[in-house]
Amino acid sequence: MKRAYSATDIINMKKEILPFTGSWYDAFGTPERYGTWIIWGNSANGKSSFVMQLCKELTKFGKVAYNSLEEGAGLTMQETLLRHDMASVSRRFFLLDCEPISDLSERLSRRKSPDFVVIDSFQYTQMSYKDYIDFKEKHRDKLLIFVSHADGKNPDGRSAKKVRYDASLKVYVNGFRAFSLGRFIGPVGHYDIWPEKATELFGE
Repeated sequence: MKRAYSATDIINMKKEILPFTGSWYDAFGTPERYGTWIIWGNSANGKSSFVMQLCKELTKFGKVAYNSLEEGAGLTMQETLLRHDMASVSRRFFLLDCEPISDLSERLSRRKSPDFVVIDSFQYTQMSYKDYIDFKEKHRDKLLIFVSHADGKNPDGRSAKKVRYDASLKVYVNGFRAFSLGRFIGPVGHYDIWPEKATELFGE
């Protein structure tokens, strides 16, 4: 039986956070270093650019693996990496070319494995919600970031919607702006992926 904690025990626990600054802090505050995030949005709204900008920011705090299940290591991914100058963080960022979830799970169980993992996309994993819970529980020492297709303003599919409710950080991308809808929200509550375009679209 697991230990039961008092309120004082929980309050006095030292949690590991991501000490975001600048526009990242403004949007997301200082979220916990571990757990599950989900990012979703319709195409042509800046979702891929946001995910890559996030990966680059996370390399300041550890190693990042990007499991590209949809694009693999194709030309569009090459162009994305070039556009965001990911070569400048190549020691802390690496791409996995359509790695099956079972292989990814094995990779994450090894010593010196990545601290942060982006899985793009949730739909391509073909995970059920139970599969997701099992994967999450097995890798509680990681930050797992799922990228999802969208159905309107929600993640696409029953399992993805359930992941949204479970995730500690929920990021909806629309109009080149990433909105924090989760448990970690900074003083502004959003991050502009393409500031000029976001300002033009939202009229601010």
